Amino acid sequence: MKKSVRLYITGTVQDVFFRGFVKENAEKLNIKGFVRNLEDGRVEAFMEGDANAVNEMIEICKKGPKHAQIKGVEVKDERFQDFKTFKVLHI
Repeated sequence: MKKSVRLYITGTVQDVFFRGFVKENAEKLNIKGFVRNLEDGRVEAFMEGDANAVNEMIEICKKGPKHAQIKGVEVKDERFQDFKTFKVLHI
């Protein structure tokens, strides 16, 4: 079953390789979508793929890379958009 979610991650998540960490793990799990920094200091990620893989990615994002300090992860269900790749977007 397919699943699509949008995550808003708060904490120390910019300038700690968070976007690269998310992209690397998403590609391992065959998840498509994007990740980007937001101007308010949060990171936004849109992920879609197999429901089990997406759920695993949510848990990975709650831990983050070595130097990140995750304070919160807001998860919103989204409509499937059929992304073909996973990209790091820049504002």
